[in-house]
Amino acid sequence: MWKRVLREATVRQPWSMIASKRCLSSPPTSKSASVDTLLLRYLKEHYVEVSKMNPPPKMNPPSEFSIVKGALDGNGPVLTRTYGNEEIKLSVMRMAYAVPGGVEDDENDEDMNQLFLHVDVSKPGQDKSLHFLCGLYPDALGVHSVSLRPKLDSADFLEVTATYNGPQFAELDERMRDAFHGFIEERGVDEKLFNFLQAWLYVKEHRSLMRWFKTVGMYINENKPAKSS
Repeated sequence: MWKRVLREATVRQPWSMIASKRCLSSPPTSKSASVDTLLLRYLKEHYVEVSKMNPPPKMNPPSEFSIVKGALDGNGPVLTRTYGNEEIKLSVMRMAYAVPGGVEDDENDEDMNQLFLHVDVSKPGQDKSLHFLCGLYPDALGVHSVSLRPKLDSADFLEVTATYNGPQFAELDERMRDAFHGFIEERGVDEKLFNFLQAWLYVKEHRSLMRWFKTVGMYINENKPAKSS
């Protein structure tokens, strides 16, 4: 699986152990230069390796949704659409990354097929929006919570507010829960979004990993100790 290969590229070499063993007996200046050189080499190797990986096939979201410009480089909404006078914004993250301890088993692909979907429904002239936190799966969508919260800028889209967020969704009357499900499904929020959002997350994670290797390498290279004359 593409995602598994991406994970393995970051854990194949025990960098800190290798560096400490090889440089333990070196003088301080020599040790620092050796560690930097070794680390830069591994960063470059992994950067090249990840850059050669083929991403998932390109996918388009359902036709009623548009991709938010610059979403791959930010933490805000991914998709947006209008529904009557409402604006619908969707943001996504992996459930495995949202739940503590959720990524301990790298071989559990089922965890990677569970997404957290944030659905924000806003209306013009209103200072609050209706926010749904949902679990999105290949064949289903489940609502975890519903809250009325202040409108947030894109940069703060996933911010957790300290105000009362309403009752536990599971404690609501079954008919009300079904009605809330129907509310967002009528606005196009359902399991048909999964394939696009899954592929989108792969691309985002790949780009983020590439950027991390590159920027860390640039920082270390620019701060290497000056050679003595």
